[in-house]
Amino acid sequence: MDGPIGLYIHIPFCASKCPYCDFYSLTGQTPEVMDGYTDALIRSLGEWSARLEGVLADTLYFGGGTPSLLGSDRLARIMEAARRRFGLENAEITLEANPGDELYEVFSAFSAAGGNRVSLGMQSADESQLAFLGRRHRPQDVSKAVESARSAGIGNISLDLMLGLPGQTVESIVSAVSEAVRLDVRHISAYMLKIEDGTPFYSRRDSLSLPDDDRVAELYLAACQTMEMFGYKQYEISNYAKPGFESRHNLKYWKLDPYLGIGAAAHSFLDGKRFYYPHDVQGFIDGVQPLPERQGENNKASSIEEAGEQEYMMLRLRLAEGLNNEEFSKRFGHPIPSEVYERAGQLPQQLLTADPAGIRLNRFGFLLSNTVISHLIG
Repeated sequence: MDGPIGLYIHIPFCASKCPYCDFYSLTGQTPEVMDGYTDALIRSLGEWSARLEGVLADTLYFGGGTPSLLGSDRLARIMEAARRRFGLENAEITLEANPGDELYEVFSAFSAAGGNRVSLGMQSADESQLAFLGRRHRPQDVSKAVESARSAGIGNISLDLMLGLPGQTVESIVSAVSEAVRLDVRHISAYMLKIEDGTPFYSRRDSLSLPDDDRVAELYLAACQTMEMFGYKQYEISNYAKPGFESRHNLKYWKLDPYLGIGAAAHSFLDGKRFYYPHDVQGFIDGVQPLPERQGENNKASSIEEAGEQEYMMLRLRLAEGLNNEEFSKRFGHPIPSEVYERAGQLPQQLLTADPAGIRLNRFGFLLSNTVISHLIG
């Protein structure tokens, strides 16, 4: 395995479950369960370190769920174990948190243990939109959470926004982005609301009064233009950053670089193989081993040999830099296939650029990314 990998730690605990969320997480977990889960994570870090002898990591991401609910001591123990097992020299280490919680103590411990990046679920600057989303925080809580992170010595802060909400207007999108700009964060993610099967929103999807595709497109373009105006560069369909503050961990996913996920429901991509832990907290505590992904599961193949060039192209086309001919040739031994260029030529030039350097979607192409990418890769 060439170079360092990314580490992902899944913390499947939440104080309450948002009605749109389909990530694996549980509410009402006891301290004893959290202690047992922490012990299992530390044990797994040791087991994987032994299997991957000599492999180091240069990113660590605590996702969830709400990872900050683990508390200071448990997080510090996991980080110490990860550093001991995987080095983490000059690593980007990220913690997701809910801005409605008291966070200074957790952020201080996280920072003292080497954490240097925080991602906060702002979602909106509008009280009614937060209520619709079932969020526990209020708009003013985001400012307090950002200040807590800075006071704890963490300057690399990311905020999540959500697009496509009932009653959302261009003005409210500009207001939300302007609030993020006022808080002087380094990174913003802006995701379109998706109604996922199995969520409370799905069961009442016909009564949600969601904006139509044209309005969502208008909101997305307004968000892009406003962030660009304030110096945030779009580097992926839903992600924007000040120069040098792109998420190093998430870039591993989109560039098909190796990463190891540990914890219930965590996914991995190592040595060309994909595998995952079952959605089962107690099973993980009891030592259940990960399972291989079947071909086609989660729209991903089980190995790079099966997924090959198509998966690489699908992921890279999510990035503003797109497919690069030089990098493609280094990876596969030949340039981007001519038929992909031919398919690119069949699409409106307003959606993408195809030249000798490679193929890149622009923000209009990103709006239709599923259709455009499917057309390109066949």
